[in-house]
Amino acid sequence: MQLDDEALLRRAFAVAKRALTHGNHPFGAILVGKDGEVLLEVENGYMPDRDMTAHAERLLATQASKRWRPPFLAECTIYTSAEPCAMCAGALYWAGIGRVVFGMTERALKDLTGSHAENPTLDLPCREVFAAGQRDITVVGPMLEAEAAALHDGIWDTPDP
Repeated sequence: MQLDDEALLRRAFAVAKRALTHGNHPFGAILVGKDGEVLLEVENGYMPDRDMTAHAERLLATQASKRWRPPFLAECTIYTSAEPCAMCAGALYWAGIGRVVFGMTERALKDLTGSHAENPTLDLPCREVFAAGQRDITVVGPMLEAEAAALHDGIWDTPDP
């Protein structure tokens, strides 16, 4: 089955928008099975504990690896509003998720967030992290970058309280 990457990525954008309504940063991710079924939707989980590791992709990888084994996950795709950082790419690798589709790049995110204390962006492409591993992971992106960037309008303008 051919997945509709743009429609599914926009669904991840909707999850990112929902994260804002819960007081979190605008990041969202969904996991889709090979048949196109959405298996998980996860938004950023920074608040309420200010957990700097609660990125949507890392949280999704943890949930997915608890539910399914790597052979199943190898046929799944994660759609994420922004390119997985090095931490998240590592988590996706260890979970065994086989395909990544993302909106904006880490470099573009760094340009938006600057030196904001709540997002000290790691400017390391996920493709480089995956290339160091022993599993093949397909990466598609950046895609719909302007829409992905728009999720962050005005978010990083104020310093960390």
